[in-house]
Amino acid sequence: MTSTAETMTVIAIREAGDPDVLVPETLPVPTPGAGEVLVRVAASGVNRPDVLQRRGMYPPPAGASPIPGLEIAGEVVALGEGVDASMAGARVCGLVAGGGYAEYCLVPAAQCLVVPDGLSMIEAAALPETLFTVWSNLFQRGGAKAGDTVLVHGGTSGIGTMAIALCNAMDIAIIVTCGSAEKCAAALEAGADHAINYKTEDFVEAVTEATEGQGVAVVLDMIGGDYVPRNLACLAEDGRHVSIAFQRGMTAEIGIVDIMRRRLTLTGSTLRPRGADFKAALASDIREHVWPLVAAGKVRPVIDRSFPLSKANAAHSRMEAGDHVGKIVLVI
Repeated sequence: MTSTAETMTVIAIREAGDPDVLVPETLPVPTPGAGEVLVRVAASGVNRPDVLQRRGMYPPPAGASPIPGLEIAGEVVALGEGVDASMAGARVCGLVAGGGYAEYCLVPAAQCLVVPDGLSMIEAAALPETLFTVWSNLFQRGGAKAGDTVLVHGGTSGIGTMAIALCNAMDIAIIVTCGSAEKCAAALEAGADHAINYKTEDFVEAVTEATEGQGVAVVLDMIGGDYVPRNLACLAEDGRHVSIAFQRGMTAEIGIVDIMRRRLTLTGSTLRPRGADFKAALASDIREHVWPLVAAGKVRPVIDRSFPLSKANAAHSRMEAGDHVGKIVLVI
């Protein structure tokens, strides 16, 4: 195994607030416990939950590291008890409940994916959080399959661009919404079949036109609030509405009779608080069904910009400005 340092630089949240509350700290390098690996981090993805955590609106689940960062890529440098020896020295990316903004990070071995040749560490670090989220919600819960048409809001976000990549690889037509003509053009360039500017168009009317009145099989929604009844209006019979966030509010008024008449399903989930068994099973499913597509170059993340770890505050400012297309990544 590669030797490790005794201390590491991490990005800590000094207090809830704006991006300047992200500060470097020196901490001991952790020791992997049973079923864990220690990864020397090469890159770490930046995600919306990191921003919410920094603002004091999304505390880490019990037992998770208070250091922000939900996905990393790097080299395995130490193994915990029970971990297969073949993982020693492996290039991996992995999903974590916290701790990614650091030079070293503990990752449950079952939540690691071996980085295939041809995939950079920056690309690898941009995959786990959005890939696990989209696969779990659009495909497992939403049941999207070849031949379907789906609607995904936030088409140029990390979630949106990952949904586009997966749908393209699996023969699923995807309609997205974006907040500007420039972002619509970027979504189309990424592979969306239709991109709707929600500031200038009624997305319900646009979806109805794009589907010739049939509606979509699944809506993946991160908006919530008053979008929910409008999303339901976009669904075909037996359609599924999957909620993963609620940027416009946690409550919505919907018509129950319409749900019954058209046999609609409303579901949703959060990923970070889920237990290790669920995440391990999800990683196994992704390893079987998606990772061959990643290895073949058919699924790739869209990278917006990378920043050094010391500029995590600038990365957060970039995300909050809303101008990014795809993933923002910290490079260690």
